[in-house]
Amino acid sequence: MKKLLWEPSGENIKRANITKFISFVNERYCLDIDSYDELYDWSIEKIPDFWAAMWEYAPIIASRRYDEVIDDLGRFPGAKWFSGARLNFAENLLRYRDDHTAFIFKGETHKSARMTYAELYGYVAHLAKSMRQIGVKPGDRVAAYMPNLMETAIAMLATTSIGAVWSSCATDLGPQAVLDRFGQIEPKVLLTVDGYFYKGKTFSSLPNVEEITRGIPSLEKVIVLAYSEEKPNISHIPKSVLWHDFLATEGQLEIKFQQLPFDHHGFIMFSSGTTGKPKCMVQGAGGVLINHLKELILHTDLTREDTIFYITTCSWMMWNWLLSSLAVGATIVLYDGNPAYPDIGAMWKLAQEEKITIFGCSASYINFLRNHAVRPKELYDLSSLREISQTGSPLSAEGFEYVYQVIKEELHFNSISGGTDINGGFAIGSITLPVYAGELQRPALGMKVKCYDEKGNSVVDQMGELVCEAPSPSMPLYFWNDPNNKKYEEAYFTVYPNVWCHGDYIMIHSDTKGITFYGRSDAVLKPSGVRIGTAEIYNQVEKLEEIADSLAIGQEWKGDQRVILFVKLAEGYSLTDELKNKIRKTLRENASPRHVPTKIIEAPDIPYTLNMKKVEVAVTNIIHSRPVSNRDALINPESLYYYESILPELQRE
Repeated sequence: MKKLLWEPSGENIKRANITKFISFVNERYCLDIDSYDELYDWSIEKIPDFWAAMWEYAPIIASRRYDEVIDDLGRFPGAKWFSGARLNFAENLLRYRDDHTAFIFKGETHKSARMTYAELYGYVAHLAKSMRQIGVKPGDRVAAYMPNLMETAIAMLATTSIGAVWSSCATDLGPQAVLDRFGQIEPKVLLTVDGYFYKGKTFSSLPNVEEITRGIPSLEKVIVLAYSEEKPNISHIPKSVLWHDFLATEGQLEIKFQQLPFDHHGFIMFSSGTTGKPKCMVQGAGGVLINHLKELILHTDLTREDTIFYITTCSWMMWNWLLSSLAVGATIVLYDGNPAYPDIGAMWKLAQEEKITIFGCSASYINFLRNHAVRPKELYDLSSLREISQTGSPLSAEGFEYVYQVIKEELHFNSISGGTDINGGFAIGSITLPVYAGELQRPALGMKVKCYDEKGNSVVDQMGELVCEAPSPSMPLYFWNDPNNKKYEEAYFTVYPNVWCHGDYIMIHSDTKGITFYGRSDAVLKPSGVRIGTAEIYNQVEKLEEIADSLAIGQEWKGDQRVILFVKLAEGYSLTDELKNKIRKTLRENASPRHVPTKIIEAPDIPYTLNMKKVEVAVTNIIHSRPVSNRDALINPESLYYYESILPELQRE
């Protein structure tokens, strides 16, 4: 039974950005669209017209207008967008230069700062000048190994203002994980810090920085921000200079925004790296810009009056997405540290103090709150909050209900899903649509999303692969060091020719038109050949008060596959036969007999990536005696030792 959790009011719909966009489109193209679904259908039937309308509505700032929106919709991959245009990414984000607050920074150590749009422009101007003086030019790579600070955002803006290529990793990554990423792209400059704070402790970054610097011969300058100390000693870091000493000291400066083609290289994003060296995905600055503005303006309903926040680090694409809010002129809250420090309500206290209107987080954060029975609406004033955005991994229907029950009843819960690959979403929400438990509201505008079965047929009301049948502007230009686009095509286009296969297991519902996500399709279980999404198991098991977390994998066993469920128990519970039977009964009755695991095993911890996604693939590899590469891509790599220790037992019985 579908559970309706929220419906927009007439006032929500009337004032929504997307309603204004529909009026704009109707007038421009002599149409009579009056709903999201009609707008979506038009956006995928008339893809060039949709993106042309988005260009005007955003609007995109460009020194030269495009000649054509797209050269060939049938060339997939490889379509060329907005040829002839000349623009600059940073110029679009720095269009406002007034006294409106651009950034509010809060660190868990109570360090805090604020910056206006005018101050931001001035700071970027000085850093950009200093970077130009050391020879940074269009196409050069600039890498950041930084916490989530205002200076990290400023460095990205300075880099892209020059037309150089930005790539970033958070300081909680180990040096080998950073080398696996930055070492491939050969940056000219590294921006970093002396240390950072986490759970009330100070961690020095300098030993890691030294190892990283010595491991990347292409580096010509290492710029170190003093964050954890007043005057850090960086004499042992080759080619290093303190940020303060590097920054240009002249008075007012104007930024020279380098005008470049729409598809000039803007960002290099990295895959998780849990199955090998991370892939380096090169993304066009223009494509990322127009896609982010579509999602922020039309899907998130962002305005200049909003204060927007996401629990993220600069390793995650949601950091890039969040910073594009500058182009709308909103106020961005940046938080650095543990979101549950000094207590579990820290982020809700932040929302109360800063009057956050749009609060972003992962499914794992919501599940963490659920497991600790946190009830934010009873403890904090959340009157300013009008939207919660959630992504990272599938959230159960109960997770959706929890948001409305204990955080706030009257808000838009905007569950979104896409990927680092496209720096955006395939499925997303709209403030003009109802919210149903466990369902993302719709496919994103301009994204020709379908669900395919194993034979490549488009299906509804049954589970299958998420695909996209047409190109969109923010899809990667190519992968770094990938001759003939071999890795790129293998990553997305070998399952269904000329169709992007994303690797997510979904269902599109014919009645609500919403989309349920069931986890990564490379982690889909197939006992007796029947496909099961791991999220279906988690959604049931993690309802139980005894279970804090869980991980399901398939083990090849006697010519078939058996499902093994690892459970991390809540405090005070043990894995008795009674609890095992309760788990089996819950799955049999609420999912199906196929979902019942052959073995249920207690595990001390569940492995997660730095983007807080469960790592089924790594544990699956261990269980099949396959190597697990790039453990530094995990937030808790030590958790894998347990799974390695029980391998002999699992191979015996």
